[in-house]
Amino acid sequence: MNSKSTITKKAVYKVAGAVLLLSLLTVYWISIPSKLFTNPTSTVIEDKTGVLLGAKIADDGQWRFPHNSYVPEKFKLAIIEFEDRHFYKHPGFNPFSLLRAAYQNIRSGKIVSGGSTLTMQVIRLSRKGKARSIPEKIREIVLATRLELSNSKADILSMYASNAPFGGNVVGLDAASWRYYGRNPDRLSWSEIATLAVLPNAPSLIYPGKNQQKLLMKRDVLLDKLLARGYLDTISCELAKTEPLPGKPLPLPQLAPHLLTRVYLQKNGERIRTTLDNNLQRSTNEIVENHHEKLIHNEIYNAAAIVIEVATGNILAYVGNTRNPGMQEHGSDVDIITAPRSSGSILKPILYAAMLDAGEILPNTLVPDIPVQISGYSPKNFSMSYDGAVPASRALYRSLNVPAVKMLQQYSVHRFYDLLKNLDMQTLSYPVDHYGLSLILGGAETTLWDLAGIFSSFSRVLNNYYQYNGKYLMSDWHSPLFYLNDSVNPVNIPKHFQEKGILRASSIWLTYKALLEVNRPQELSGWQSFSSTRRIAWKTGTSFGFRDAWAVGTTPEYVVAVWVGNADGEGRSGLIGVTAAAPVMFDIFNVLPSAGWFDQPFDEMVSVPVCRMSGHRASAICEPVDTVWIQKSGLQTPSCPYHILIHLDKNEKARVNSDCYEPSMIIHRPWFVLPPAIAWYYKAKKPFYRPLPPFHNDCINASTGTMMEFIYPTTNTKLFLPKDIDGVLGRIILEAAHRDADAIIYWHLDDEYIGTTKQIHRLSIQPAAGAHIITLVDDRGNSIYKKVVVVR
Repeated sequence: MNSKSTITKKAVYKVAGAVLLLSLLTVYWISIPSKLFTNPTSTVIEDKTGVLLGAKIADDGQWRFPHNSYVPEKFKLAIIEFEDRHFYKHPGFNPFSLLRAAYQNIRSGKIVSGGSTLTMQVIRLSRKGKARSIPEKIREIVLATRLELSNSKADILSMYASNAPFGGNVVGLDAASWRYYGRNPDRLSWSEIATLAVLPNAPSLIYPGKNQQKLLMKRDVLLDKLLARGYLDTISCELAKTEPLPGKPLPLPQLAPHLLTRVYLQKNGERIRTTLDNNLQRSTNEIVENHHEKLIHNEIYNAAAIVIEVATGNILAYVGNTRNPGMQEHGSDVDIITAPRSSGSILKPILYAAMLDAGEILPNTLVPDIPVQISGYSPKNFSMSYDGAVPASRALYRSLNVPAVKMLQQYSVHRFYDLLKNLDMQTLSYPVDHYGLSLILGGAETTLWDLAGIFSSFSRVLNNYYQYNGKYLMSDWHSPLFYLNDSVNPVNIPKHFQEKGILRASSIWLTYKALLEVNRPQELSGWQSFSSTRRIAWKTGTSFGFRDAWAVGTTPEYVVAVWVGNADGEGRSGLIGVTAAAPVMFDIFNVLPSAGWFDQPFDEMVSVPVCRMSGHRASAICEPVDTVWIQKSGLQTPSCPYHILIHLDKNEKARVNSDCYEPSMIIHRPWFVLPPAIAWYYKAKKPFYRPLPPFHNDCINASTGTMMEFIYPTTNTKLFLPKDIDGVLGRIILEAAHRDADAIIYWHLDDEYIGTTKQIHRLSIQPAAGAHIITLVDDRGNSIYKKVVVVR
């Protein structure tokens, strides 16, 4: 019985001992948290090669960069020599160092040495400076051995380098290197490395003007040790000792402050490798600031620019705003790149490309350019003049407003709205009916971000057309990228090819061809002084009230987009896209590498005869005719509607027909004929335009066709009788056009004669409120009428 009891007790003791040992091992193993350091860190952004672009101080007010596993070799050698020469040999603590420290402390009667290894210092740093005591030292030893079991020596060194104090509010080697020397630690000299290596031992020595001699002595002692160990030669050591100590902490680079803020809001406390190019970012900053210094003389305080690499969509330069030292009220902190601003006419190329793609126009299809009023909306050209009709491509590069509105009316606002949504334009926050036809003239807002993204997608699709054998990848249509890890890698993207993209390459190529036009008109005078010699498809825009000036341009390699204005929306005279934003854009292009031009997507295009006068596909009677490349969808456009066959007398001076003239003597001629209202303005700008010959005297009663047309009003609409500033009622100006320049028009209001006009057919009236009928009768008996409602 006693024997069995003894055996049972021994077994219990063994189990208890095993449990206790297992418990101690468990406690020992979990004594180190999975994340040793939880202090907040600075948000740091670097360029694509690792060059520091900027940093924000950590939330606790410390300059503490995120953990960096890389430690420069020089610093490794210096810190190990200074702090822990046997670092690679001990298991986390060095008993000889501890005994030596104990002896020194007892002899001095105070603590003068801790005997801590680098591993123990890492533990001490992670415990946030617990009071020095023997129990605390024992904890550090235990935890240091545990740290060594699960981490390599390199890991431990990187923990120390990233978390050691370097004086003031500077923590970690990376932050110290930039604060004291203005560059990465791997670019520091031996003297600078030695200075930083001795600081964590006594970080208070770094304060400018204090303890400089002690710091100098510590640095030189370490340099001598490094010399003795053979890490540097005598001459290098002596030269290192002559280098000055750091002075006042330096400001960190702020090359892309607005992007830094954007990253901070998304990834606070992280070190982010961006897609930016340090050199290009610096150049773009300088260009924007140089123009800013001139613009502020006109009280224009803000500007922004973005440069995108077409192939990837990566942002290479990001200037969110200008710097206005001492003038913070001008909104320098606003990131204009993401701020919604009135689009002006900068969206016109998208509409042009869409209409080409839909087969609704050809590049030079004539578009009406006459005064119009559509449901109370009356757009005006910037020049306040009209061409009557203008080729669509010319309307685009001249940025004419009336043709753009007419084109949008033809294409439909709903379709264009949906297209912009598909192109990822994020600022269309209202239903489509809120915008109406003003959508194409700045009625909607856009951002520099969206604009640059759309054009870079256009260019990317065009570049990849032949690479994809005439097919399309939807992944080519995407917003700009600035996180390097998010950069599009074609190798890793599934290839889901489609027969058609959002827009076809042919439509984009023809749009860029129009935007490449260099013969800019007089209203854009001065553009030659800043235009680049390279081939750039570019477009400008100006919002209503001269509040926003835009410019966007592209080559096969790059897209540059620029905005100039005032962040508070104040308009300024002279704040025009072509004179304020375009010069900045061209200067940026001039620092970019030269590029070629986009390959023409021949497989999506056909060569067809086109009427030179109308831009439509040539009919059998068109002359002259040009053979041009058009998009295949353009084959569905109608043939020229403006060339008609007319019948002339034998002298070719008057029109006739078989009812009033001998058929055998009739001469048949093709004739370019525009509608009366269009022809009225067209012939003033085009001296070659030949109005239809008059009818032969014997054929007056046989005339057919529309002889005259209302210019205003053009539709059954409300006419608002304006009031002058003093409250006196103004007058309504009626206007008409007649094919015969010498015709006389008799005007009637509700059957009451009100006036006569000749050549220039304008008449002012001041009718009573209510419904009216305006009737026009010419001297040959032709008449037209229009129903209107006058509102006072």
